[in-house]
Amino acid sequence: VQLVESGGGLVQAGGSLRLACATSRRAFSNHAVGWFRQAPGKEREIVAARSWTGRSTYFADSVKGRFTISGDGTKNTMYLTMNNLKPEDTALYYCAARWDRSGHRYYTDGTEYSYWGQGTLVTVSS
Repeated sequence: VQLVESGGGLVQAGGSLRLACATSRRAFSNHAVGWFRQAPGKEREIVAARSWTGRSTYFADSVKGRFTISGDGTKNTMYLTMNNLKPEDTALYYCAARWDRSGHRYYTDGTEYSYWGQGTLVTVSS
């Protein structure tokens, strides 16, 4: 399963970005997805997670109300839409996926994911 992220870049505080995580049709179905980020000098942290049906979602407190997670089955792509960005959102963002039978579970622990993208850098200037 390959995951290819895109959409990162430099944005001013208060701005928006939409990250994309493209994969194959096989991986889009039956795979729960998570978005993680790692800032310089900090540990990787969960940002958002979604069950493969979209029935269940999770957002870290730091992004709740600002970030949304969605999927487009016609493009086999997952999205992380980030609004009202803050300088503390600056990080390398990764999407991750794992097979899931239930359809309603999401996963917040990075060790539970089998597949990872290469990362896309988001820089928010103040």
